[in-house]
Amino acid sequence: MAVAGAQPRAAHAARAEESRGRLVPEPESPARSAFRRDADRIIHSSAFRRLAHKTQVFVYHEGDHFRTRLTHTLEVVQVARSIARALGLDEDLAEALALAHDLGHPPFAHAGERVLDACMQAYGGFDHNAQSLRVVTRLENRYPAFDGLNLSWESHEGIVKHNGPLAAPLPHAIAAHAERQDLWLWSWPSAEAQVAAIADDIAYDVHDMDDGLRAGLFALEDLADLPLAGEVLAGIRAEWPGIGASRTVHEIGRRLITVLIEDVVAESRRRAAAAGFADSDAVRRHGSAAVGFSAEVAAGEAAIKAFLFRRMYRHDRVMRVMDEAGQVVRELFARYMADPAALPPEWRATVEAQPEERRARRIADFIAGQTDRYALAEHARLFDRTPDLR
Repeated sequence: MAVAGAQPRAAHAARAEESRGRLVPEPESPARSAFRRDADRIIHSSAFRRLAHKTQVFVYHEGDHFRTRLTHTLEVVQVARSIARALGLDEDLAEALALAHDLGHPPFAHAGERVLDACMQAYGGFDHNAQSLRVVTRLENRYPAFDGLNLSWESHEGIVKHNGPLAAPLPHAIAAHAERQDLWLWSWPSAEAQVAAIADDIAYDVHDMDDGLRAGLFALEDLADLPLAGEVLAGIRAEWPGIGASRTVHEIGRRLITVLIEDVVAESRRRAAAAGFADSDAVRRHGSAAVGFSAEVAAGEAAIKAFLFRRMYRHDRVMRVMDEAGQVVRELFARYMADPAALPPEWRATVEAQPEERRARRIADFIAGQTDRYALAEHARLFDRTPDLR
């Protein structure tokens, strides 16, 4: 099935000219749509630049070729734009949501998030999707007229409902924002937001497999019996007998991305035709996702996730490094809470003399914004021994 080329705009595509607007009204740009402007603001944000030195799976000094949060994000953007284009959706909104989806991720990948959430349990917890909303609505301080990036309603909605409708109890940042803006938390998000979410799944399935192979955590032969990946591997070997391992690894990723994208496009077209969506709000009110894999490919994709969880994310080498990284986050949080004077001056001023819950939230903001190397430097400044994370 061919998916290349822009398609006519779908009836259920988001329309920038019909955006629900921004929290702080601004004149429209004569050269860019509201959604293009959102994407550009995210790209120019400090939080986006810091993704270059935040862990995806492997800490930055473990190798130059492993993915970081930034390279992962760029791959998500590529996949999201491809799917949105094929479905006749708004590519700029899909890109903006792909760009923003990991802005709130703390250092050291999911280990850092788990530890920070544990540290914040008495104060409302920590969730990286909710933190991404906090980044774009409060923490970025670039404009004289408002805090945050003042993105469109549709971008805020897509960030918040990254994985679908939300129900109580809400993450702290989302609950706080709900008092300022109604994002229809009960509904599905736009089709573009659903595209960005599934693009995230496709990107990390494929690139984590690639990184795991290159790191030697598992071998090509381990993929032979795996749905989707095993079929792709067999096809490569039949077409290119004797091809080297490095080229084989690259070709698996390239072909697997194609298989997954083509399936999402075909299945999402089928769902749209069956539902007869009249507009983007019809997608929101629909009882199930408008964008997704077919049942067969969903099962194969779930098997890839299970394989990676078992053979990569829970590998002794990865777990050892992430356990030590988590300890860095835990000790930083405890030190800052006990001794706010240890914070840099600009952060100390927002923490001192604050109630305990607000102090904890601001310290979580500070830690979540740190890159891996900054967190390690801070730990080395404050403690006698800092793990090498190798």
